[in-house]
Amino acid sequence: MNEGTSMDAARDNPTDAVIEALLATYQDDSGANFIDVRNLPVRGRILQILDMFYELLFPGYSGSRVLTRQNLRYIIGDLICQVRCELSEQIRLALRHRCRLENCSTQGCEEMAARVTEDLLGRLPAIRELLKGDVEAAYLGDPAARSFEEIVISYPCILAIATHRIAHELYLADIPLIPRLMSERAHSLTGIDIHPGARIGRNFFIDHGTGVVIGETCIIGDNVKIYQGVTLGALSFPRDERGRIVKGGKRHPTIENDVTIYAEATI
Repeated sequence: MNEGTSMDAARDNPTDAVIEALLATYQDDSGANFIDVRNLPVRGRILQILDMFYELLFPGYSGSRVLTRQNLRYIIGDLICQVRCELSEQIRLALRHRCRLENCSTQGCEEMAARVTEDLLGRLPAIRELLKGDVEAAYLGDPAARSFEEIVISYPCILAIATHRIAHELYLADIPLIPRLMSERAHSLTGIDIHPGARIGRNFFIDHGTGVVIGETCIIGDNVKIYQGVTLGALSFPRDERGRIVKGGKRHPTIENDVTIYAEATI
């Protein structure tokens, strides 16, 4: 079909008119479209992987199946196998995308994806211990908390912190895209925005949580409690000669151990 025929069809069919108008906007490479290149990580798959991680970290709380001492090994083993398969594939896609941008070989992407996945799975017992401390900090820090179960199943900070502790491991492994997909999912569900690069110590509690922002280079010590609306990192960033923000370097605060930051504070 030549251009004239295509435009005539568009005038006769409203759907074709919309198609032609959209196609015209797809001709540039501004970043708003991703065409003629290999797939990016799939957002829906990343969310499913997070749900599986949550079940591994807090078994029995998802309500999807009843766990017993008899079936626990089988179910946990099945979850680990699913995470290994799904996460390694999504990491591989993320690495291949970065290689395309940097014009480098994709030869080692699959091997690195498998290694990073195994490293993260191996870290799960330690992450679970950290999260047990976070749950206890919420219980001890909130006079309204009635039980650990109430905290795990309903407190937004636990979902946000659990997601962060997974995403942070991938950030440390220099995996592109996926850590931000994970952190933004928690942000959208809880109103708590924690950049995956932030370093967070033990026994961390965010009370209420709405509007909390924790920046990439923020360092938070042990036994820290913050309230709703707190921002850790608001700066006027320097710009280069082209007017672009200079990226990299320390640009967020360090919070020492045993600190409480009250509502709406900006540091």
